[in-house]
Amino acid sequence: MDKQAMQWQNNLPKTIDIINAIPKISDTEKKHLLVKIKQELKKQDAVLVAHYYTAKDLQQLADDTGGCVSDSLEMARFGKQHSATTLIVAGVRFMGETAKILSPEKRVLMPTLEAECSLDLGCNMEDFSTFCAQHPDRTVVVYANTSAKVKARADWVVTSGIASKIVAHLAERGEKILWAPDKHLGAYIQKITQADMLLWDGSCVVHDEFKTQALVTLRQQHPDAAILVHPESPYSLVEMADVVGSTTQLIKAVQTLPNKTFIVATDNGIFYKMQQIAPEKQLLEAPTGGIGGSCQMCAHCPWMAMNSLSNLLHVLETGENAIQVREDVRKKALVSTQRMIDFANKLDIQVAGKSTV
Repeated sequence: MDKQAMQWQNNLPKTIDIINAIPKISDTEKKHLLVKIKQELKKQDAVLVAHYYTAKDLQQLADDTGGCVSDSLEMARFGKQHSATTLIVAGVRFMGETAKILSPEKRVLMPTLEAECSLDLGCNMEDFSTFCAQHPDRTVVVYANTSAKVKARADWVVTSGIASKIVAHLAERGEKILWAPDKHLGAYIQKITQADMLLWDGSCVVHDEFKTQALVTLRQQHPDAAILVHPESPYSLVEMADVVGSTTQLIKAVQTLPNKTFIVATDNGIFYKMQQIAPEKQLLEAPTGGIGGSCQMCAHCPWMAMNSLSNLLHVLETGENAIQVREDVRKKALVSTQRMIDFANKLDIQVAGKSTV
């Protein structure tokens, strides 16, 4: 096992223990929690932003209270534009940091600070900085799934929806790319842009589990289904896809394509929004079992699963779990992040509809 994989594997047992410790609640208890959370959000001038991969209850609560359910960048942009003085970020740590990078004047809280990301954990600042120093002739481009410190070391931050456009732009200028951290997304972008790219060896704990042969079998069982694949998946799956795209793009595909059935190769938390906009469509999880399959994650991020109504209420009542980003780091990270936003605006791209984790 490589060093990057070990860094997130070592984190998993503690994560599973925390998930198992989240209390199971009855429908009556849930209703009570929701009433109290809504009261606290209003009382504290707070707004909830939730990622597509969080639990249905959290996404629905964000929808019901005027918050935002989206990808990581739009979560941060929504928080910056919203008048609320407190942002509650239901997701993983780098998403809270991104929100703080764009909104330093606001209080940013998370239901848990233990919620990590395998891509972030597998790209620590010390090793990454050494890697960059070994290749000073390359433009450093990092995926949004990275820490504020790594973003501060980068020249560009990208999301999966706009990464290929930015890399193609840099390649046209004759720039060579150092890419981190997701090797599958990097390889996909390299293939479609033909850019000179050096890839960090990282991968998503969820998307790396999807198995090609098992997907072939499932497709045979549902020959009319469209296969939707997030490009963090291994390229063997990408080659089978009818649509390859970001979370937002995959949601749109369910709404616009004529197929009645979809096989979806990304975190199953996305099914909430897909079913919301296309309730008549059948959604199937791409298999994580089969040959070589362990189904450790079974198409759901364990760190996303750490967010709950219970710890959301707790953080509202206590003010715990505030995200802090050192100001010198924040300013540097803002440069690489804002560079992406400005690029998108120049292309007249609606980032909210094109970008994601």
